[in-house]
Amino acid sequence: MVTLPPPAVLPLPVPAVGRRPGTWRVPEDGLTSRAARARGTGAYEATVPAPLADLALALPSDLAADVADAEAALVAFDAHSAAVLGPDSQAIGPMSSVLLRTESASSSQIEDLTVGARQLALAELEESSSANALTVVANVRTMEAALRLADRLDLDAILQMHAELMASPQAPDGGRLREQLVWVGRSGASPRGAAHIAPEAEDVPAALADLVAFIGREDLPVLVHAAIAHAQFETIHPFTDGNGRTGRALVHAMIHGKSLVTRTTAPVSAGLLTDLEGYVASLEAFRAGDARPVVEEFAGAARYAAATGGTLVDDLAEQLEVSRERLGGLRRHAFAFRLLPLLVGQPIVNAAFVREALGTSAMTAQRALAQLTEAGVLTERTGRSRGRVWQHTGILAVLDEYAEAVRRAG
Repeated sequence: MVTLPPPAVLPLPVPAVGRRPGTWRVPEDGLTSRAARARGTGAYEATVPAPLADLALALPSDLAADVADAEAALVAFDAHSAAVLGPDSQAIGPMSSVLLRTESASSSQIEDLTVGARQLALAELEESSSANALTVVANVRTMEAALRLADRLDLDAILQMHAELMASPQAPDGGRLREQLVWVGRSGASPRGAAHIAPEAEDVPAALADLVAFIGREDLPVLVHAAIAHAQFETIHPFTDGNGRTGRALVHAMIHGKSLVTRTTAPVSAGLLTDLEGYVASLEAFRAGDARPVVEEFAGAARYAAATGGTLVDDLAEQLEVSRERLGGLRRHAFAFRLLPLLVGQPIVNAAFVREALGTSAMTAQRALAQLTEAGVLTERTGRSRGRVWQHTGILAVLDEYAEAVRRAG
């Protein structure tokens, strides 16, 4: 019996990046040893991104089929989320909110910023002192900006996304293109030996202008388009910090802006988390002239997001149904029923949140909280008479179980 060799895997050729030589000198700052200064001083090569605006792409047939399947999975996930909750459900907005928050947490985890569902929900109420939680909340704001600006992805939109991410007095460069060289590597003192040396600062505006022109095209499959745009954004590294999270928010802006997913947020970064080595290697392959690996990474991440995201939606919807059953003794117009769907998006609440969310008085907000607590839907965890917060333990458990499953998969 003759064994046939496996079919050849055809690349997706793109122009490889160029190189621009430079010389780096590590200054005497009193912190760096003489030996480290000597190692870090010398020649380096900054990246020169290849232009993409007029790039002609010919997808191999097997890759085109893979991308089509992944896009169909995302469309089905979006439709499933709406169908489970019903098109007029009060929970569709909160469900989209919690999926966006889940995606933001996963994107941040790629940068080694890990936070649990409880701390993240507390941070949304300004009740958390966790630095990681506050950082992830900033990433949530970035994602919200990305979706809000999805129909006009120009340079101003990208700067606004980054400004949301870096909105703190400790991050004065938020929303501003960098004016210095940056690199990806262990040494903060020198680019020599770095895994990726970004373009020189003066080359960034032209590279971003070309990227914006590429994003504006309408002739590419959405996932291919988003994957290549993301890889180019990470190559340019236009900011001093926050490039990865802004670049992944850009992916969602493109997915929404091009109407692949319209009602929810698919946890694509959770899919990337399951193969971080492959994700990083795919960016390196892109810079070397082959976009196939990064397109495959995003297609796989999209399928993972659709499959696991659908299960997450089902599990959250089940928590809502169980909670409704516990409120069976209340009249249907009770404020507790109006608050219930909001708990999907914000599973920890305080009286101020309830009052603002329902547009009601402090007394009515307290009554809704009391009704949900007496029914066993909410639990008050502080034991204080002031500054109390209530949590939906079941929803928090579902979110933490999802995050744990992503970690195990990785």
